[in-house]
Parts: sequence; C-alpha cells; structure tokens
Amino acid sequence: MLPWPPPSAPRRSHLSSQTHSTFATELAAHLPGQWHRRYTGFPPPQDQPHVAGQVWDCGPTHSALLDWDPPTAFLDGPAGEQLCVIPRPRYPRQYLVASLRPDGFKPHHFRGMDEPNGIAVPDDPVRAAAQVARRVLPRYAEALNAVRRSALRQPEPPHRPAAPEVTESLTLIWYPDGVVGAPSASVPAVARTVLYTCCFQYSPHEAAFVLPASYSTGARALLLQSAVRQLTAQGIGVNFRHAAPTPSRPISTAAPTLGAPPGARQPAARR
Repeated sequence: MLPWPPPSAPRRSHLSSQTHSTFATELAAHLPGQWHRRYTGFPPPQDQPHVAGQVWDCGPTHSALLDWDPPTAFLDGPAGEQLCVIPRPRYPRQYLVASLRPDGFKPHHFRGMDEPNGIAVPDDPVRAAAQVARRVLPRYAEALNAVRRSALRQPEPPHRPAAPEVTESLTLIWYPDGVVGAPSASVPAVARTVLYTCCFQYSPHEAAFVLPASYSTGARALLLQSAVRQLTAQGIGVNFRHAAPTPSRPISTAAPTLGAPPGARQPAARR
C-alpha cells in the first residue's frame, strides 16, 4: 500500500476550521488593546508558502506552514501589528502564534534585525493571551521600532557606486610564449612608472613593456594584481586581451619544373 498522505504533499491539520476560528476570535478579545480577527477566510493550500514568507519567525510556525496545511487566522492590532495563529501540528491542544512582517518596508530594512519568533500556546484563550502579551508582543514591538528606525536612516538600498569614468586606459596582452606586455606606444606615460615598479621590463628590440615568463605563475599573478590596483587608483583603466594569432604562411601548390640535371647533355635537334 502507498503511504498516505504522500511525502511531498502538505499534511492536513487535526483541528477543524470552526474550532480554530473560535479560538482566534477569543484570543484577540483577551489581548491588551484593540485586537480583532481579520475576517478574510482561510487561505487555500497553494497560498501557504506566501503566508510562510510573511511570518516573522524562523522556527516552528514557518515550518508548519510549509510542511502542513493548517487553517490560518490573522489578528490585527491597534498600531498595525499583525499576528498569525495556526494549530500546532502533532499537538492536539496547542496553537502557534507568530508575528507577521510589516508592509511598506524594503528587504534591506530587515537586515541584521532579530526576528520576534512565535511561541506555542495552550488552547485556553485566556492563558494563551497572557503568554502572547508577555513573550510575543514586547519582542514584536521592539523589532518593529528597529525596522522603522532603519527605514528612516536608510530609505533606499545601499547600492554599490559605479566606477568613475577614465581618461586613459592600458591594454595588457597575453602572448603565446607566456609573456604579458603591451607595445610601448600604447602605454600611457603615467603608467610606465607603475609597470617598472611591478617588474615589467622595457624590451627595445620588441618596442614593448613586458613581464617575462621566467616568473612563476603565482609571482606573475601577484605582480599583475599589484599593477592593476595601482593603475586603477590613478584613474587608468586596465584591460586584458590575448594576442591575435599569427597568420600561417600559405603552402605553395605549383607543380615543380622538371629540368635536366646540371651538366647533362642536351639531345641533338632532329634534322
């Protein structure tokens, strides 16, 4: 027999929606302040991942919404607070209560914030409300204030700035023999001192600045990294290219001329 329910399918909660709805309504009535249950019905199973993404909790409430199919109720507080109430899987007489992320904020506003995780409460609304008021609401209020301060301090994400425009650039070329260099005519005058300090050599017969292949791979990598860092700090752009392949000589296909070997006698003309 096949197992039921299938392992990949969300499992059904043990409590009826009517019992859960009554508990959520009574819980809201016993919380401090003007709390009420949001009468929006219960989200269908395909919406549970969306609800799990709204839950400000990395503990059992988030897992229960993803792994199970519990009825979900939402409680709205007097200052825009939102709580999520679901039956606790495998615990017939308990519920999970967790706060929801506030709307109107951007992801970077939550960075570095401690999540006000939810708790498990008994099915007694009075005792559950006392535990929520003592353990959930203070952490929730503290996290909300921290997010609001973050939004005031940095409304937009801290985008990394773009590179400044460069007036000069240097293209270093990888040659097939392992040498890295550039023709001297293409090297800006202000870049030559940096190349000298990074062990580049001027080769007169090649009319180029070259980093010899005699250096090891690791040493060349460090020297190139140092050269790029110093050049870019001076506002000089650096590019890397591979040398163009050398065109091969075409092979001659003309038939060789057959002639008499040197010193051979020519045949006499026929009379």
